[in-house]
Amino acid sequence: MSENGTARLLGPADVRVLADRLGLRPTKKLGQNFVHDANTVRRIVKSAGVGADDVVLEVGPGLGSLTLALLPVAARVHVIEIDPVLAELLPETVAERAPGLADRLTVTGADAMRVSAAELAADAGGARPADPTAIVANLPYNVAVPVILHLLAELPSLERGLVMVQAEVADRLAAGPGSRQYGAPSAKLAWYADARRAGPVPRAVFWPVPGVDSGLLAFTRHDPPSGADRAATFAVIEAAFAQRRKALRGALAGWAGSPAAAETALRAAGIDPTTRAERLSVTDFAAVAAYR
Repeated sequence: MSENGTARLLGPADVRVLADRLGLRPTKKLGQNFVHDANTVRRIVKSAGVGADDVVLEVGPGLGSLTLALLPVAARVHVIEIDPVLAELLPETVAERAPGLADRLTVTGADAMRVSAAELAADAGGARPADPTAIVANLPYNVAVPVILHLLAELPSLERGLVMVQAEVADRLAAGPGSRQYGAPSAKLAWYADARRAGPVPRAVFWPVPGVDSGLLAFTRHDPPSGADRAATFAVIEAAFAQRRKALRGALAGWAGSPAAAETALRAAGIDPTTRAERLSVTDFAAVAAYR
């Protein structure tokens, strides 16, 4: 809570009432598992370090559990919701449970994997501050990775994030070179940010209860490798991990045109052609891309 306004957070009974009002049956297709535990959303907001100057971007707000916890502490909360029914309900829920904070909320009805910075700016209108500085969200688990990567690419103003995702996905995204979980998603996220695991989330705090474990992933933006081209680097990452069991000389043969050409690029970048993809950092991948 803050001196600028308060919000009544949602509990299990409140979530069911809102769902019944809409005749809502959460769908696996949209990755809908709603948080109904107030302590969990308070923990997320505190861990995210949201401050009075932040414009928070929330993806998939659902029935508003996390939104209501964010509004008292942020300058503004801009949500992206693909479900038109939920997008229409959220302002009503905020007006009812946080009436003094309703003017801090902006809703964009869109697919977070395709939404543009221009679309978000148009929906924000003349609101100030306008550009999102942090993403805090319970992401739909089936699209978490592409959503994170798209928003970091589309919104340079995003400085940091704390997102709830499937535990296995959090492990992969936070993994570094040489670890078993390290893969293309890890390397791509490392282009934009430093990432780390920020704790587990119990299954019992969701409705319906998911069939997988959940975890928090925190990330902080940093500068990309100096002078590197993102598209070219990502092409190398994708090719290398598509055949991750192969030595890079073979894994990158299709990308380079031949095993010999791949070896030439690898040696020029100072990388042993017999090593495998999981040993390379994003800076290494960028160096290979530069020598094609």
